[in-house]
Amino acid sequence: MSASLYWEEHAGRGPHLLLVHGVVSSRAQWLDNLAVLGEFCRPVVVELFGHGRSPSPQSPRPYSPAGYAEEFECIRGALGVQQWYVCGYSLGAGLTIRYAHTHRDSVRAQMFTNSSSGFADAATVSTWRNQSDESAQRILAGGLAAIERIAVHPRNAKRLPEHIRRALVEDAKLLNPLGIANTFRYTNPNVSVRSLIKNNRVPALLVCGTREGRFAEHLTYVRNRMPLVEITEVDAGHGVNMEAVDGFNEAVRAFVGKHSL
Repeated sequence: MSASLYWEEHAGRGPHLLLVHGVVSSRAQWLDNLAVLGEFCRPVVVELFGHGRSPSPQSPRPYSPAGYAEEFECIRGALGVQQWYVCGYSLGAGLTIRYAHTHRDSVRAQMFTNSSSGFADAATVSTWRNQSDESAQRILAGGLAAIERIAVHPRNAKRLPEHIRRALVEDAKLLNPLGIANTFRYTNPNVSVRSLIKNNRVPALLVCGTREGRFAEHLTYVRNRMPLVEITEVDAGHGVNMEAVDGFNEAVRAFVGKHSL
């Protein structure tokens, strides 16, 4: 099966590093990271279904964490590598952590940033599931205007560098209402890895933005429950790799060097 997610391999040296963005984001969120990451790895950016240049399937399966894991495996196969590194941001963190759990032989080490969806508790997940169809219908009815009202839409960002915010807003014009609706139906309510992290067997790095107060409980949970995890705190909110570019890049550099292939 050929990977249907849009992906790009960027110039670099060393092992490959898969970079997975969050909801209503795009490949543009990594613009300030690619050059430095390329000094010690080969960045591979993807765009989630319904986002950027990726398609928007009708079927629920591709949007599931298992469906995304299959897509990541297809990309790894196309690159011809036995193992790689993965890094997930926000919603993407839940996807990459689960991928590392289900395909641990494919992942040398994993990195992730703040993710409320990835570490959501059972009560929160239940609420999302109950609201998912209503949210999806609102997006389908309202189109891009409804998507722009989502709190994490880049047009609402306050802390991002302006050139990154502009690039994300431009890419947001490519968001597909069907794909975003299906993300709320089939990805978001199923992405939490809270119950899985106690079984982690892959070296992990959380680069945590300390300004995001709502993530504080999740930070404590990860620190206490996830084996093999290192935590680097940086002065950033939710947009960790964009707000604290140098801190993120150097944390990843040190971690990859420690767990080199």
